[in-house]
Amino acid sequence: MKLSQLIEGADCTLVQGSLDTEITDIVYDSRKAAPGVLFVCILGTQRDSHEFAADCAAKGAAALVIQHDIDLSGMPQVTVLKVDSSRHAMALMSANLFGNPARSMTMIGVTGTKGKTTTTHMIKSVLEAAGRKVGRIGTNGVYYQGRHLDTANTTPESYELQKLFREFVDAGCDTALMEVSSQGLMMDRVAGIHYDVGVFTNLSPDHIGPGEHASFEEYRSWKGQLFRRCDAGVVNIDDPNTEALLEGHTCRLVTYGQSEKADYRAGEYKLLRTHDFLGVEFPVTGADEMQVRVNMPGEFSVYNALAALCVGKVLGLPDQAIHDGLARCVVKGRVELVPISKKFTILLDYAHNEVSTESLLSTLRAYNPHRLVVVFGCGGNRSRLRRYGMGEICAKMADFSILTEDNNRFEKVEDILADIREGMLRGNPDAPFVEIPDRLDALHYAVDHAQPGDLIAVIGKGHETYRDRMGEKTPFLERELLEEYAEKIGLE
Repeated sequence: MKLSQLIEGADCTLVQGSLDTEITDIVYDSRKAAPGVLFVCILGTQRDSHEFAADCAAKGAAALVIQHDIDLSGMPQVTVLKVDSSRHAMALMSANLFGNPARSMTMIGVTGTKGKTTTTHMIKSVLEAAGRKVGRIGTNGVYYQGRHLDTANTTPESYELQKLFREFVDAGCDTALMEVSSQGLMMDRVAGIHYDVGVFTNLSPDHIGPGEHASFEEYRSWKGQLFRRCDAGVVNIDDPNTEALLEGHTCRLVTYGQSEKADYRAGEYKLLRTHDFLGVEFPVTGADEMQVRVNMPGEFSVYNALAALCVGKVLGLPDQAIHDGLARCVVKGRVELVPISKKFTILLDYAHNEVSTESLLSTLRAYNPHRLVVVFGCGGNRSRLRRYGMGEICAKMADFSILTEDNNRFEKVEDILADIREGMLRGNPDAPFVEIPDRLDALHYAVDHAQPGDLIAVIGKGHETYRDRMGEKTPFLERELLEEYAEKIGLE
């Protein structure tokens, strides 16, 4: 592709060379520089890649994009463009390189502090129930047409993002659904993308500190940018930050919540529990009326389901598809039931810190189980405060705890368990627990000693498919391991 085509829509100044230069690819990692590529020099939080420009030119790079002046005397053969923001320019150029694939799909972006992953799964389930072919991008990877890819960031870099959109279109997807992080907005990973629907879940302090956001207000402001880049905004009207977040928005708004002001209001919800269902049922009133049933527990599931319902309404999907999609939605590793027995309920969840553990156990306690049992550990080479906190919460809120390994990395499991035990003593010195260092043995123990009516939460790993011991990762998929053991012992 000629450089002139690649920079269409981008505000660039030609410093030297020709816009007729042929470009084979775009790279922003100097190690990937090769003949014919365009190298984008990025001013990062840790490193300024402008210092690698000469090396890339020596490797045969056809063109450079720079954000500030550099010494070009040793590379007269390279075409050079100067821009105000390298990241912004890279996003627009990447879209052009891959044929602007986002324009060929319905684009849906979900932002917020909590609930993004679950909400995107619910939206995807509703869309697929309506016959849509969906590509989804988020915290737990990329999914489209039966394929799964891992990602380094919730919202990938713009080049990778546009490449994924191209793959979605080529695979027959008509919709792209993605989690849009504040970092993704601030760092121009989604620059140039216009969304048909933007969704806001909720907001609380997060990602504030060096290399992230300077303040909560800045964090909120970047989240709000999504609603200047979409046609319709589906927003949680009950969140106290909604009004400030929407300042300067340019989209039409559709609101949801439990408030009388909401366009779509959730009535009082009922908790439902069977051996293969742990969720809620509630009526929706307002702009439309329908009964909703979701196989996920707690009030947060009500809000996530309302957001998905609103997206369905905005896109004109049939009510039956919305109903069916919500009822059948399952999110791997997020309050995921493993229906191996009719006598007790066992689930997997990614909760791996004090706040998420407390939220989960509060939600599960509301179902009045015979016993609330927790199987958990803590990751190695991570903050010891997390171990104390999780131990304290489980001692206070669980009826019985099974302490075991998580991803120990390069720490001894005995040392990690000692810290958790200290936290449990702070929470409740009399809390009953057992220590079983091997996590597989711990899973077997939980099943073997389950009592009728128990609710067993296996937390910390969720959707992960491996166990990390001393830096060596081996396969460990808890759902499959539990199902295999249940079959082996003839569990009913």
